[in-house]
Amino acid sequence: MSSLFKENDLWGPLDPSAEAGYGEDRPKRKGFFTDTSICIGCKACEVACKEWNDVPADHFDMLGSSYDNSHSLNANQWRHVAFIEQPSSRGRATVDLGMPDVGPPGSGDGAGAYGAAASEDPDASPMDFRWLMSSDVCKHCTHAGCLDVCPTGALIRTEFGTVVVQDDVCNGCGYCVPACPYGVIERRKEPEGAKNVGIAQKCTLCYDRLDAGKVPACAQACPTQSIQFGDVEELRERANQRVERLHEAGVMDARLYGNDPDDGVGGTGAFFLLLDEPEVYGFPPDPVVPTRDLPHMFRQASRAAVTLAVGAAVVFLGRRR
Repeated sequence: MSSLFKENDLWGPLDPSAEAGYGEDRPKRKGFFTDTSICIGCKACEVACKEWNDVPADHFDMLGSSYDNSHSLNANQWRHVAFIEQPSSRGRATVDLGMPDVGPPGSGDGAGAYGAAASEDPDASPMDFRWLMSSDVCKHCTHAGCLDVCPTGALIRTEFGTVVVQDDVCNGCGYCVPACPYGVIERRKEPEGAKNVGIAQKCTLCYDRLDAGKVPACAQACPTQSIQFGDVEELRERANQRVERLHEAGVMDARLYGNDPDDGVGGTGAFFLLLDEPEVYGFPPDPVVPTRDLPHMFRQASRAAVTLAVGAAVVFLGRRR
């Protein structure tokens, strides 16, 4: 296998833009660090993404199980803010976030209208749930399954280390859809009359803005800086420091997702700080790029081929006798 592929070609840490053939003068890898602990669920990132990238603004329906009205990532939703209502029955103590009260400012124990003590009802029960909010996006994997299986070269690695679909090259085969371990990429099916119907669509990390030296639209619009854009290595350091601060503050459930270069996709260009298990946010706990299994498949196929060749030789020689 070593004669066919270089080290970490199929899995493990590497510089994806260098692997794609960009020279020494290439820019540093760019990406997102999304800190869900300060996401307020405003969906400004969703709106900014749709406006800048001309993504159809359709399919907004209440789910019935959540206040979220944009469902999930799909061809018409390149950013998705999940609203996760988590009951206290899960055994976790809720944290008072200082949500607004109906009382006048300064009421209660001097906490004001946004204070925990604003309620004057001594029998009032504490809030028995918490909200987890997270802005999801394409992960721009180091080893991107969608890019690996694309037969036309429509999916490319840019000089910024991101993965982009070339609309004019994509033939709509859909091979990339099951190859993504996160279920991000999808072919656009509607609305009628929209551009690129039938073509695979996903976040480009605003490649046109990066090329012009600008910040991606979603990060530019985020009012709390929950979505942070920059060099991936710097963002990883910043994320580690943020987790340490949260642990010191007693938020022991804080953990990072997607920042490990040794995970099943070689680390992602868009990673997250979570306040619970990945499954709670709809993330796979152990994503794996499909090409990671190629060495094992190659060895098994080689053994089978050798066995068949030996068997055929034995039969042939036996008949000659």
